[in-house]
Amino acid sequence: MTARFEGKVALVTGAASGLGRASAERLSAEGAAVVLVDVDGDRAAEVASGLGGETFVTVADVSDERAYEEAFAAGVARFGRIDLHHLNAGIFGSFVPLPELTVKEFERVLAVNVRGQFLGMRAAFRQYEAQGSRGSIVVTASIASLTGAADLLAYHTSKHAVVGLVHGAAVYGGPLGIRVNGVAPGIVPTELFAAAATATGGKDDMGIRASTTPLRRAGTPEEIAGVTAFLLSEDAAYVTGQIVSADGGATIVNTVRPSGGAGAWDTRAVDEPLYRGNPNWRGHA
Repeated sequence: MTARFEGKVALVTGAASGLGRASAERLSAEGAAVVLVDVDGDRAAEVASGLGGETFVTVADVSDERAYEEAFAAGVARFGRIDLHHLNAGIFGSFVPLPELTVKEFERVLAVNVRGQFLGMRAAFRQYEAQGSRGSIVVTASIASLTGAADLLAYHTSKHAVVGLVHGAAVYGGPLGIRVNGVAPGIVPTELFAAAATATGGKDDMGIRASTTPLRRAGTPEEIAGVTAFLLSEDAAYVTGQIVSADGGATIVNTVRPSGGAGAWDTRAVDEPLYRGNPNWRGHA
């Protein structure tokens, strides 16, 4: 594998598992020293132990301003600089329908997925100014940044907000030589959805749902890491402000055409558990 990041320092949030772990592995394999940030320090340390290059593990809840700033400062103290940022940490919340969603849960998801990404961006911009350098930032967006669904309202809202962060930060960063992009994964089975594996739309049915994409399969964390590495690298030197979908083609499908699966699934099987008892539901008996 090429050493595109030789001499660079990369910071990855949510690095203890899933997409963050795969990203840390890919960046390390391409020569970067890696700062792994996660709320689970033990798991992050386990990931770090398997990387071939220099690493540093620091623990933080990315939504906590002070904790993140301290974790970030520790990474800078260890390596002297940070050149590349993959702001990946996120949570999905629960599958409860909109009327049952609590303010507490809604705000918690936005705290991690939006405030956490903002804090990461702000720290990155401040550090680039302090070290007098240009740089690159990639944020983990989602297919949920580009589309809607009846469940995971807080998650969808947060991922739409991430697009706004990317666009605004890219416009600000352009004249400074700082590129900001997002990678938008589709269905990629990771530990993120493991807690709700058996729920409709959780982890256990990912394979079935992914089979309706043009590529007819789910993606892998390693494939998303490849896109992330490209966006962070000088191979993407003229790319900024973009949300790059890595979703097997899911977002290009016209679902009301036969090739898009129109009529191939039983809508009542989906609607019944979601709207049962609501007199306004069209399928109400």
